[in-house]
Amino acid sequence: MPSTSIRKMEYDLDRRTWFVASGKRYEFEGVPPETFAAFRAAFAKGRYFNEHIRNNFRYRLVASDSDPG
Repeated sequence: MPSTSIRKMEYDLDRRTWFVASGKRYEFEGVPPETFAAFRAAFAKGRYFNEHIRNNFRYRLVASDSDPG
């Protein structure tokens, strides 16, 4: 099931960072590949994200590609 709040996701295996775009773009640090794979396979992606990722990994808000400057 697609998530209404998570519209785009990217994973960088070398840096173990995960970018989430849901109107804002966040970078989560130290996300293991198996956690990202489990998220992608989850039926309820928003629920998986909230239960297993949101408060379990350090993150920061980053400027989106469309933001000026």
